[in-house]
Amino acid sequence: MLCGRWRSRGRPPEEPPVLAQVAAPVALPSPPASQDGGPKRPGLRALKKMGLTEDEDVQAMLRGSRLCKIRSRTWQKERLYRLQEDGLSVWFQRRIPRAPSQHIFFVQHIEAVREGHQSEGLRRFGGAFEPARCLTIAFKGSRKNLDLAAPTAEEAQRWVRGLAKLRMRLDAMSQRERLDHWIHSYLHRADSNQDSKMSFKEIKSLLRMVNVDMNDMYAYRLFKECDHSNNERLEGTEIEEFLRRLLKRPELEDIFHRYSGEDHVLSAPELLEFLEDQGEDGATLARAQQLIHTYELNETAKQHELMTLDGFMMYLLSPEGAALDPAHKCVFQDMDQPLAHYFISSSHNTYLTDSQIGGPSSTEAYVRAFAQGCRCVELDCWEGPGGEPVIYHGHTLTSKIFFRDVIQAVRDHAFMLSPYPVILSLENHCGLEQQAAMARHLRTILGDMLVTQVLDSHNPEELPSPEQLKGRVLVKGKKLPAARDEDGGILSDREEEEEEEEEEVGAAEQKRRAKQISPELSALAVYCCATRLRTLRPAPTPPQPCQVSSLSERKAKKLIREAGNSFVRHNAQQLTRVYPLGLRMNSANYSPQEMWNSGCQLVALNFQTPGYEMDLNAGRFLINGQCGYVLKPACLRQPDTTFDPESPGPPRTTLTIQVLTAQQLPKLNAEKPNSIVDPLVRIEIHGVPADCARKETNYVLNNGFNPRWGQTLQFQLRAPELVLVRFVVEDYDSTSPNDFVGQFTLPFNSLKQGFRHIHLLSKDGASLSPATLFVHICIQRF
Repeated sequence: MLCGRWRSRGRPPEEPPVLAQVAAPVALPSPPASQDGGPKRPGLRALKKMGLTEDEDVQAMLRGSRLCKIRSRTWQKERLYRLQEDGLSVWFQRRIPRAPSQHIFFVQHIEAVREGHQSEGLRRFGGAFEPARCLTIAFKGSRKNLDLAAPTAEEAQRWVRGLAKLRMRLDAMSQRERLDHWIHSYLHRADSNQDSKMSFKEIKSLLRMVNVDMNDMYAYRLFKECDHSNNERLEGTEIEEFLRRLLKRPELEDIFHRYSGEDHVLSAPELLEFLEDQGEDGATLARAQQLIHTYELNETAKQHELMTLDGFMMYLLSPEGAALDPAHKCVFQDMDQPLAHYFISSSHNTYLTDSQIGGPSSTEAYVRAFAQGCRCVELDCWEGPGGEPVIYHGHTLTSKIFFRDVIQAVRDHAFMLSPYPVILSLENHCGLEQQAAMARHLRTILGDMLVTQVLDSHNPEELPSPEQLKGRVLVKGKKLPAARDEDGGILSDREEEEEEEEEEVGAAEQKRRAKQISPELSALAVYCCATRLRTLRPAPTPPQPCQVSSLSERKAKKLIREAGNSFVRHNAQQLTRVYPLGLRMNSANYSPQEMWNSGCQLVALNFQTPGYEMDLNAGRFLINGQCGYVLKPACLRQPDTTFDPESPGPPRTTLTIQVLTAQQLPKLNAEKPNSIVDPLVRIEIHGVPADCARKETNYVLNNGFNPRWGQTLQFQLRAPELVLVRFVVEDYDSTSPNDFVGQFTLPFNSLKQGFRHIHLLSKDGASLSPATLFVHICIQRF
C-alpha cells in the first residue's frame, strides 16, 4: 500500500516524506492589461473571468437597487443593495453604520433564493406587496432569511436571475479560480486610491488583509525585487510577479519535481507513478491521461500528454485531489435494506431557531433542516385556537406556529435535496378533536406522499427500505389497536420524562388516557409505532420492527454501558430515537457518536445550535449523496452480532497524518488590520471509546496565509468503520481558549490516502474557500 511504496524512494515506511522548505514560484493567471499598461480594476476583471460583465441582470445588480427589507408588519425599511465588483459579495445599507464586514453578505453563503411569498416572513408580513415583486434570500447556517420587496416585478426578477447566475458560476469555479478571484478582490481593496498601482504601504495592507504578518525588511526586499521600474510602485506585470511569489507552494513543487525529473513536466507514465504511490484505486495510464486532459492549463502540454506544475496544482486542489473520496459524494450504498439498517439524519425540537426556553418557532427551521439533509423532524403538538393545533415547546415562552403550516413546509421542501423518506416524529399533547384535525391536515396536505397503509400486505411487520419509500412521509406516533405493550404500558410517543410520570398513574387513569388516542391519527402510524423501551427483549422474543422507542441521552448511555451488545442487537432490527435531555435549556447538544456506536438510527440533535456535535452529524451524512441515510456497518446490522462498542477488540488499523501546510486561512477579526492568526491544527478521532483521541501540532506565529508544520500525528483504531475524522484549525492563545478558525469532518472509510487538500468549513458549515489544509494520509490495515 501507500506507506510501503515510499521505501522504493529511500524513505522509511513508517513516516511520510519530509518536504523541502525551499520556495519555488507557482504561476498565477495574469489579468488582461488595460490600455495604459496597468491591470484592469480587479473587481471587474474578476467578473469578466466569470463571464458576467456584460450580463444585464448582473449590470443592474452592480448599479444597485433600493429594496424594501421586511421584518414584521411594522418594520419595513427601504435599503440600498448593490453587488460588489468582485461578484462574490453584496453590500447593503444599514441605518446605523457598522463595521465594514457587517455591511456585506457573500454569494457562497446563500442556501436558496425563493420568488414570491415563499417564506414564513413574507406570507405573514408581505401582504402589502404583490408576490411578483418579492424574493427571499435564505442563508446557510443560522443567519436569518432576508425578505425583500423590489419596486417592480422586473427588478425583483433581475436579482433572482442574477443571484442564480452568480451562484451557478461560483459552484463551477475550480479551487484555483477561487484563489485567483480571492487574491484579486483583496488587491482591489488594498489599492486605496484605486490607481491600479501598489505602494509599499498598500502592499503591507494587502499582506495584513490576507492574514500574514511579514517582516518589514523581507517584505520590502520582495517588493523591490518586483519593482523593475524602480519607482516605488508596483504596476501591471510587477503586481502579478509579486502575487506569484506570495502564492508559492514549495511543498507542491517538491512533490512535483520528485516525479517529473529534470524536464519539469509530468508525462502520463510519471503521473501514473504518482497515482500508484497515492494508493489511488483504478490507477491506470488511461486514468493519468484523463487527468492531464482535465486539469492541464497549457494547451501545448495537453496535446503532448504532459502535465505542468500549474496543472498538477489544479488537480490536487480539485475534488479529485481532496481527502473526501469523490465516489462517496453520490448515492453509492445499497438503499434496499430495511430502515433499521441505516443511520438517519434526525432533528430535535426542529421548529426552534434558538433557545428552547424563549426562542422563536418557525416553519423556516424545518426548511433549513431539510436543506441540511435531515430526514426525521420533530413536531411538538399542542391545543391551539379555533380548533387548529399548534407547534411549540410546551410550557415555555417559545412562539407558536400552526401545525398545518409545518405540514405545508414538509410538502414543499422535504424532497428538494433528498428523495428518501421523511419521518415526522409527533410528540402529541392534543385532545381527540385536534388530533383528528392533525390527521386531516396530514392526509389533505400531503396526499399521496403520506404512507397510510403497509406496502407489502404479506409481510406487514417488516420495515421497508429507503428505496421503496422514496418520496414518502412516515408518521411516528401512537397506535391504538393494541394499546398496551408487552409490559402493560400505554404506547406513547411522549418523551421519557413524561413517560416516567405516566408509570406512577393508576390503572384507571391509564385506561382513560388510552381512550384519548384519536383513531384517525393512530391509523397513520404504520411503520413507526411509538413504544417505550423499559428493558431489552430476551433472546427468544421475536423483534417488533415497526415499533420505535424514544430514549433520552441519559437512558441510551445507560443501556450502552450496561447492555452494549444487547442494545446493538435490538437496534439491528428496530428503530431507536435518542434526544437531548430537557435540562439543556440553551438547546446544547450531546455527542451523537456514542449513540451511533450502538446502532441507534435516529440520533436527534438541535440543528439550530452549531458546534462540534453538529460537525459530527454533518460529517456522518456528508457521504451517500448527502441524502440523510447512511448504511450502518455490517457489525451493527446482524441480528446475532457479537459487537459491543465498549469492548471492540484489539487495534486493526493505523492512521498516520502528516500535517504539512495551510493556505489562505480566514482572518478572525477583519476590522483589526494587525490581527493575524497563530494557527495550529488538531486532528480528532471520534469512534468507539477506545478509539477516541485528539492530537495537535505546534502553533505558527502570525501567519494564516501559508503556515507550515510538517508534523506527524498517528492513531490506532479498533473499529475504523465507525470512526469520524475531524480536522480543526484554531488560533492559538496563551491566556484564553483558542478561537475556532475552521474544520472539516468526514468518515474514516471515505478518507483517501496520499497528499490531500482539506477544504475547510466555518462554524455553521459554510465554505471558507479558498482556505485549505494540505496533508499526507497513510492508512495501514492489519
